[in-house]
Amino acid sequence: MVAFITDYSIILLIKAGNLSGTNSYQSLVKYTFGFPGFLVLSALQFLYPFIAMVSYNIITGDTLTKVFQRIPGVGPENILAERHFVILISTILFTIPLSLYRDISKLGKVSLLSMVLTIAILITVITRAATLGPQIPPTENAWTFAGWNAMQAVGVMSFAFICHHNSFLIHGSLEDPSLTTWSHVTHVSVGSALIVSALFAAAGYATFTGYTQGDIFENYCRNDNLATFGRFCYGVSIITTFPLESFVTREVVSNVFCNGPLSNMAHFSLTLLIISVCTAISLAFDCLGVVLELNGVLSATPLIFIIPSACYLKLSNGRWFQADNLIPSILLLLGVFVMITGLTMTILYPQDCSHGVEMFYCKSPNVSSTSPPTQHLLQNSTLSTST
Repeated sequence: MVAFITDYSIILLIKAGNLSGTNSYQSLVKYTFGFPGFLVLSALQFLYPFIAMVSYNIITGDTLTKVFQRIPGVGPENILAERHFVILISTILFTIPLSLYRDISKLGKVSLLSMVLTIAILITVITRAATLGPQIPPTENAWTFAGWNAMQAVGVMSFAFICHHNSFLIHGSLEDPSLTTWSHVTHVSVGSALIVSALFAAAGYATFTGYTQGDIFENYCRNDNLATFGRFCYGVSIITTFPLESFVTREVVSNVFCNGPLSNMAHFSLTLLIISVCTAISLAFDCLGVVLELNGVLSATPLIFIIPSACYLKLSNGRWFQADNLIPSILLLLGVFVMITGLTMTILYPQDCSHGVEMFYCKSPNVSSTSPPTQHLLQNSTLSTST
């Protein structure tokens, strides 16, 4: 559902741009709602990639520490197994240098590498679904379609599909920037993302059911060599994705507070400030699921559901619930509902994290074990067959 809504709202965004004669998300909102609307959009466009960078650092610390522990002589007490050290080193050696590029096109090869690694990760998750999944007892009501707290997942899925901040840029690069061509490009792009996301979600959940963590690689055993390979690919992919989000946050700040291009010193200082604050937050907070939920409900949901619909409704003729305005009206109200309920549920019912703790189906004499309260009787039989 979120993918179909994303697809529709991306096309709606370009329709609103055509009605207003604007060619960027910022100029569209500024034309429609004035400077206050521009500031709100800028804040959301900054918040989304900034929180994403926090989540990327959390993932880096979670995954690469377990990869390093597979190196002979590196145990849980080694500095390479310390997530704070790994986050700091990856930031200093990789993310800061890559984020200092002024031209985003220079990150093209890095983005290609990230895409290739994503395919390798997907193969790893699907393979483990077939080999590890049958050895893990499913949780109670594991195959119930949706629970009472399903609304929290909508925010995470919105975070995964959002691409509205690049829509006008891609639309302008088309040889035939007609609405028909744009609709076709959008359908193919979002459809491909839907297939990949569905495969990840289905394979991951089929393996671990109700034990699934916000970072799925937290579920795999530390002595699983295939999972270690997947963690390595995942960590590298995340590190190479980080600079793209850094570029967006810097551009948003530059557009709001500066009238022209940043000087070299301002460029360096602003980049360093943004990454430093992001890194400090990720060092202090390590629960990925909550970070993704907050980013989804606070920034992705307004950018996908609310703002495109609001712009189109204000620019178009007719009342809200008539003819072509019916679906945008529903999306706007749905977005407000998802944002309010998602934020409330995230605060009242935060996702549990088992950060750094082996799951009950893993056997390792060097780490602590955590057993779900309803599975104590199954633990011994499960451990005897686990890998």
